[in-house]
Amino acid sequence: MTRDKDRQMKAIILYDSRSRGGATDRLIDSIGQQLAEYGAYVEKARCKATADYSFLRDFDVVIMGAPVYYMVVSSQLLGALLQSNLKRYLKNKNIALFLTCGSPVAMAQSVYLPQLKIHLMRNRILSEKIIAPHQIDDEEVIEDFVEEIVDGYRKSFKSRGGDLQWSDEALELLDSAPPFFSDKIRAALISYAEENGIRYITPEVLDEARASPRGY
Repeated sequence: MTRDKDRQMKAIILYDSRSRGGATDRLIDSIGQQLAEYGAYVEKARCKATADYSFLRDFDVVIMGAPVYYMVVSSQLLGALLQSNLKRYLKNKNIALFLTCGSPVAMAQSVYLPQLKIHLMRNRILSEKIIAPHQIDDEEVIEDFVEEIVDGYRKSFKSRGGDLQWSDEALELLDSAPPFFSDKIRAALISYAEENGIRYITPEVLDEARASPRGY
């Protein structure tokens, strides 16, 4: 897969683990390193159930993962989705999910991943991966996960209109409209942006398009 550094992805890995410096930390470091090889800017943060997650505004992709203990995803990550403002700042974000557990993949996909996905119904999930303990240091497994994230991220730009980027506020405005009108507004904004050399669409661009002579 060809590395593309023309558009830098900003990704953060939100993770939970009961230990420090163990297998989960090695996995996080490996994911971050491989993303960096694709030209991504990467940070990592350990989840806390009652933390402030407003810093997610600065990232395009949020990679979330944790071990499974006694058939439940590690408590700080689940707690953050339930108790903090994490869900608010995940809105309209591209998401990738991973879990580390020794259960069969089918069981993990049907029992454990839904514990996270139920909180992410309106997010675009780029990739989801179940990683067994013996795969944590397997570079090929991690590379497959990272490639899916990068491919999904690039496709998300294409679906929004070529090289255009959209602010969270602009996407919220589109999401609030009925699908038929949302599609018409999106197409009009793409045309207006392309004609005027705009590469980043905000609510202000929407106002400008409405006020233009052609009345987009």
